[in-house]
Amino acid sequence: MADLGVVLGAGAAVLLVSVLAVRVSVKLGLPSLLLYLGIGLLIGEGGLGLDFDDAALTQALGLSAIVLILAEGGLTTRWHAVRPAIGVGLVLSTVGVAVSIGVTGVALHYLLDFDWRIALLWGAVLAATDAAAVFSVLRGTKVGARVVGSLELESGINDAPVFIAVILLSMNEPWSWWTPLLVVYELAGGLAIGLALGAGGAYVLRRSALPATGLYPLATVSVCLLAYAGGQLAHASGLLATYVAGVVLGNSRLPHRSDTLSFAEGLGWLSQIGLFVLLGLYASPGNLPGAVVPALVAAGVGMLLARPLSVVLSATPFRVPWREQAFITWAGLRGAVPIVLALIPLTEDVPGARLLVDSLFVIVIVLTFVQGGTLPWVGRKLGLESSAEITEVEVDSAPLDELDADLLTVRVPPGSKLHGVYLSELRLPTGATVSLLVRAKSSFTPLPTTRLQEGDQLLVVTTAQARNVAEQRIRAVHRAGRLARWLGEAGHD
Repeated sequence: MADLGVVLGAGAAVLLVSVLAVRVSVKLGLPSLLLYLGIGLLIGEGGLGLDFDDAALTQALGLSAIVLILAEGGLTTRWHAVRPAIGVGLVLSTVGVAVSIGVTGVALHYLLDFDWRIALLWGAVLAATDAAAVFSVLRGTKVGARVVGSLELESGINDAPVFIAVILLSMNEPWSWWTPLLVVYELAGGLAIGLALGAGGAYVLRRSALPATGLYPLATVSVCLLAYAGGQLAHASGLLATYVAGVVLGNSRLPHRSDTLSFAEGLGWLSQIGLFVLLGLYASPGNLPGAVVPALVAAGVGMLLARPLSVVLSATPFRVPWREQAFITWAGLRGAVPIVLALIPLTEDVPGARLLVDSLFVIVIVLTFVQGGTLPWVGRKLGLESSAEITEVEVDSAPLDELDADLLTVRVPPGSKLHGVYLSELRLPTGATVSLLVRAKSSFTPLPTTRLQEGDQLLVVTTAQARNVAEQRIRAVHRAGRLARWLGEAGHD
C-alpha cells in the first residue's frame, strides 16, 4: 500500500504542477504543452532519473489520450461555427495530408538521403496537425469563424488518414490495387459509425432520466469511446468515428449539456497533460543532439514547402483570401500526435524509426515554440483578429421524466440581443413558460412586461413536444432581436 500511496501522491503532484503551469504559460506567452513536456523531461532519465523506455506502452497510452482529446474536441466544436468551413476543412484533412506526405517525403529522400519508405513515414507523421495543440492555442485567438472552423475540422479529422498512412508504411507487406479502396472504406466506415452512434447516443440520453447529474457527462463520453471501439472492430477508422460522434453529441439537445461540456473540457486537459508528461518521460535527452540537423531540415521543409503548398491547393478552390491561407499555414501546429504515431514504426522495427522519434521531439519543441508562441501576433499582423467577442446564448436542460417535460436554464451573455426584450416579445410556443428569473443574485417570477437584461438567468419549463421550438426561439432572439422571425433567423445551430 505504501507504493500505491507514493504513486498516487507523485501523480497528484505532477497533475497539480501541470495545472498551475497553465497560468505561468499564459503570463510568459508560451504554449502550456511545452511546459508539460518539460515536466516529463524533468522527472525522466535526464532529470530526476526515472527510467521509462517502453515504446509499446507509451504508444498505447498515447493513443488512448488522443482518443479522449478528439472526443473533447468534437463535443466542444460548435457546428454553426465550423459549417461555413466544412469544405476547406475536409479537403485540408484529406487532399492536404496526401500533398504534405508526398512533398515532405520527396524532399527528405533527396536532402537527407533517406530511403523512400522512411522518407514517406517522416512525411506522414509530420502531416498530422495536433488536435490538443490546435484546440488549446487556437481558441485563445480572435480570428474569423471560417479560419477557426477550418483548423478545428482539419485537426480533428486528419489524424485518421495520417494514422492509416503510418500503418500502411510500417507494414512489410506490399501494397496492392485494393489498398486505396481500403483507405476509402476505413474513412467512410469511421464516418458512418460516428454518425450512427452519435445520433443514437443523443436519442437515448434525451429520453433518459438518470438519477444523478454527473452521470450524463460519463454517459456522453462513453458513447464517444464506444464509437472508437466500434470503428476499430469494424476495421474502420476509430479516430474519425470518435471525433464525428463527439460533434454530433455536442451539437444535440443533451440534458445537462453545459455540465457535460465542462466535464469533457476537464477530461481533455487531463489527457493533454498526461500525454505530454508521458512523452517527456519517455524521451532520451542524450539522443536529441544527434537528431537536431535532420529535425531542423524536416521542420523547414514542412513549414516552408509542404504546409504552404497543401494549404494553397486545398483552400484556393474555395476562394479563401490569401491572408486566411497564410494564417492557416502558420497554424498547422504539431504536438504529441506525430510522436505517438512515430512509435508505430518503432515498435514494428522499421529501420530508421529511432531517429524519426528522436527528431520529432526536437521538431515539436521548435515548431510549438515558434508557431504556437507567435500565432496571436501573426493573426494581428494579417489583420484577422477582431476585438468583438463572439458569444452564444447558453441553454442548458434537465429532463422532468415523470412529467414528460424539460427545465431549460438560459443565461443571457454580454452583447446578446435578448437584452431589452420584453418577456412577451419572446413569443415562446404553447407549452413553454418562463417560471423564474434570477437577476443580481435575487430571483422573482417575471411578468410579460419584464424586460430582459445582460446577465439574467431564466428558468423555462416546457413540455417535451415544445422544447426544441422554445430553444430555437430563444436562440433566434439572442442573435437577431425581437424581429428575429421577420429577419429570417430561425435559431437553428
